[in-house]
Amino acid sequence: MRSSPTILWFRQDLRLDDNAALEAALERGEPIIPVYIWSEKDEGDWPLGAASRWWLHQSLTSLQSELEKRGPSLTIRIGGVAEKLAALAKEVNAGAIYFNSRYEPAAMQQEQELERASFVKDLELKSFNSSLLFDPSQIRNQSGGNFKVFTPYYKACLNHGFPESAFDAPKTLPRFKGSISSHKIEDLKLLPKINWAAGFVESWSPGEKGASKALKAFEKKLGGYLKGRERPDLDGVSRLSPHLHFGEIGPRQIVSQLNSGDIAAEGFLRQLVWREFSYYTLFHNPETPLTPLDKRFQNFPWEKDQALLTSWQKGQTGFPLVDAGMRQLWHTGYMHNRVRMVVASFLVKDLLLPWQEGARWFWDTLVDADLANNTMGWQWTSGCGVDAAPYFRIFNPVKQGEKFDPDGAYVKQWVPELKELDAKWIHHPWNAPSFDLEAAGIRIGETYPERIVDHDFARKRALSALASISK
Repeated sequence: MRSSPTILWFRQDLRLDDNAALEAALERGEPIIPVYIWSEKDEGDWPLGAASRWWLHQSLTSLQSELEKRGPSLTIRIGGVAEKLAALAKEVNAGAIYFNSRYEPAAMQQEQELERASFVKDLELKSFNSSLLFDPSQIRNQSGGNFKVFTPYYKACLNHGFPESAFDAPKTLPRFKGSISSHKIEDLKLLPKINWAAGFVESWSPGEKGASKALKAFEKKLGGYLKGRERPDLDGVSRLSPHLHFGEIGPRQIVSQLNSGDIAAEGFLRQLVWREFSYYTLFHNPETPLTPLDKRFQNFPWEKDQALLTSWQKGQTGFPLVDAGMRQLWHTGYMHNRVRMVVASFLVKDLLLPWQEGARWFWDTLVDADLANNTMGWQWTSGCGVDAAPYFRIFNPVKQGEKFDPDGAYVKQWVPELKELDAKWIHHPWNAPSFDLEAAGIRIGETYPERIVDHDFARKRALSALASISK
């Protein structure tokens, strides 16, 4: 009797451990055909940025290796998702297509189009949730509506209880006997033509094994998490975010590993639920990647200044903590979360430039660029999203540096022009005596830029702009 294989469509779930769609495919008992479809047009307004493309290449290479150890190869197709799945289903006489859901607007539209496609009437089409702890459609407040504030949402999630990982990667997978045409990963042309990603290679190990190592490393330093998570000069955070985004590790796996009742573990799990809240908010407000949730901000008097935007992007603002963050981002594809808040506040409040410009730049340069998290973060900082920081909360980059990088180690790592300057002046070198600047080899305006804005002036201007939309 001819088999009716299961097509296992990989998306942002590039792992074999705790993969709900894979588990179901195994239970179905037919040969499994793993497939990845590269279709930029199906990503809508947010096709993968350059840093994410680099990561995806490495992650797919890792997944392909893990699959081949167990039997089947990863089939790669290029083109529209529904079209390519239809062709593959016909080619192999598939009996089912299983996949894990995504919750970004374009991805959900992609799934809806697939469900409406005529060819799926002849086979079994099933979706699963492996990327989140809680389905965004299932968490409701007492009146049956959506949560707008994190803390009540968090409590509702606690009441539901954290699901834990229950499925380990199989040692073997049933392989389809016939031949299947496939592109090579190199055909996707994900890697940069000019090798600007050397810093990425030094900083990251994409793939399921890299994610597992990152979790184990974080577990060892978890005790210092609550104190160290705000310090960019310390190695106090998990660095799991890109692995989570690409699904090289799932949130249930993290809960299973860390849910010990320890206060530091609880603090990290709360951050994991903040990620859930980001997806929850995007799911219920799909317009927010480009449109402020608070409609007053549609009339905000943003400035347009390409020179200022470029100075911010290149880490040439004259504010050391801001410049350190932007240069870390360019070199490693990553920035510490505290510094992300500072550089975001600087863009929208000191420079009065639109938060959408920052969101676009982060989308292109972060290896953990995630539409839900990116949108939540920028709207939070700008004061126009759910549970947002009020717009009048304006970070002072000097005070933030003195508090969270007290010895200037973070600045000195990423702004080497200032590495010889005493920590007393490192976050405001313009105030340093000329003798100290000369001894450190610093010439403001030559070896290190002048400030592109006066913070006190910028703060007053930002508050005036806020007042103009509050009337």
